[in-house]
Amino acid sequence: MSFPLVTATAVLPAVGAVATAAVPAARRTAAKWLALAVSLGTLVLAGWVLAAFEPGGERYQLTESYAWIADFGVRYEVGVDGIAAALIALTALLIPFIIAAGWHDAEPEDGADGADGADGTGRRWRPTQGFFALILMVEAMVIISFAATDVFVFYIFFEAMLIPMYFLIGGFGDRAHAAGEAEGAKQRSYAAVKFLLYNLAGGLIMLAAVIGLYVVTADQLPAGTFSLQQIAEARASGELEMATNTERLLFLGFFLAFAVKAPLWPLHTWLPNAMGESTAPVAVLITAVVDKVGTFAMLRFCLGLFPEASAWATPVVIVLALVSIVYGALLAVGQRDIKRLVAYASISHFGFIILGIFAMTSQGQSGATLYMVFHGISTAALMLVAGFLISRRGSRLIADYGGVQKVAPVLAGTFLIGGLATLSLPGLAPFVSEFLVLVGTFSRYPAAGIVATAGIVLAAIYVLLLYQRTMTGPVDKPEIAKMPDLRPRELAVVAPLIALLIFLGVFPKPLTDIVNPAVEHTLSDVRETDPEPELPAVEATE
Repeated sequence: MSFPLVTATAVLPAVGAVATAAVPAARRTAAKWLALAVSLGTLVLAGWVLAAFEPGGERYQLTESYAWIADFGVRYEVGVDGIAAALIALTALLIPFIIAAGWHDAEPEDGADGADGADGTGRRWRPTQGFFALILMVEAMVIISFAATDVFVFYIFFEAMLIPMYFLIGGFGDRAHAAGEAEGAKQRSYAAVKFLLYNLAGGLIMLAAVIGLYVVTADQLPAGTFSLQQIAEARASGELEMATNTERLLFLGFFLAFAVKAPLWPLHTWLPNAMGESTAPVAVLITAVVDKVGTFAMLRFCLGLFPEASAWATPVVIVLALVSIVYGALLAVGQRDIKRLVAYASISHFGFIILGIFAMTSQGQSGATLYMVFHGISTAALMLVAGFLISRRGSRLIADYGGVQKVAPVLAGTFLIGGLATLSLPGLAPFVSEFLVLVGTFSRYPAAGIVATAGIVLAAIYVLLLYQRTMTGPVDKPEIAKMPDLRPRELAVVAPLIALLIFLGVFPKPLTDIVNPAVEHTLSDVRETDPEPELPAVEATE
């Protein structure tokens, strides 16, 4: 294809971000509609990427390659396999819902009209244009990260997305804080700085590994390179060989950065703060979009570049994934804050994704890829409905609710479906992915599969307790008694997500057909095959 489709899919939201930020201060509504239109245009292009991708074709398709910094072997190289195509589609799908759900999140705090900025009366204004521009900029950087097949290009955008995310967390955080606005501002600042420091620390370690990878290629190949495909071909042909210790150190440099982003226990502690102090749409952007870059990169770069080191690290990574599954679920059970509960549930779910990746089976890795997509949709549904609930009551505390289903039945019903998807109820999309992860894990590591099932039981506990405490019981609080049900805009945000959860839960084949060939390529990279089933011996009878 001569048209640079992948680049266009990333450039459109980047240009849209600049255009949205340039909208005059008094035209906040125009900025919102422009951002929404750009996100819908990006969704169309992402759908084109998905339609143009041929599951039975070359591993990387829609490729583009241009010289960038030739003296250092850096090229602008992008291309998509089935996994990248699915995650680009997920990103483009969620951004319009995030924008629509956050339609009023950057309005002036007193609700007055006028230009952004101080107006001399002491009223505080929130830069609406900046809020939506930052969301579009994150979308552009995430899409390039999924598509990049040059390690250096990936690294640049992997790190660059931290900057707009920092401002979205710290500058546009949740104002429903029990301790008041002043304390809330401190907590938002703390959460933003913690997010930035954790991810920058991981990124700096990765930078050392990226440089080390270049040195290794420059030493053994005619010229140093960051090209994923060129390095893989050189390793397969024997032209590039890495010493065992060198490969393991480089693997650790990449893996640590991805484990922070994912996040994996014990590098997870930034996520509850970041999600808790963000608005609900930004919390969805964090866990359903940005964090997926970490787990995706484990598949593409850790397993693709360092197959022997990946096999060496597998036992430890599986243990850490199991700890994430159980630890995240246990802490979710004990949470009093709705958004922090969803954050700890996500830590548990990311444990399942990483477990599936390092089970080194086709079912496990297919399940992990589907889990990335389905977790994004289910978490978006649950968190956005939770955000609508919190905006009505002005509190994130579970104890401040009760009896909501009596006054807002549609809100309660959509909240229930989002919660049931989170616990992977059969018939909803996450069940398919979680089942595949467990089957793939059981086939190679039965003990790990048994431990992981504890996460399913705990998920049922924290989801049903959350629903019981917030939605059932008597209406004994005046704020609940006058709570309105979902408005048309809010219903338009949630209904398509729920429809997708049901459709993909019943018929996931369109997505599995796209990701399965990419999983087979990944398994061939690490020289793994599915374990043969052990059949019981049958005694011959006379």
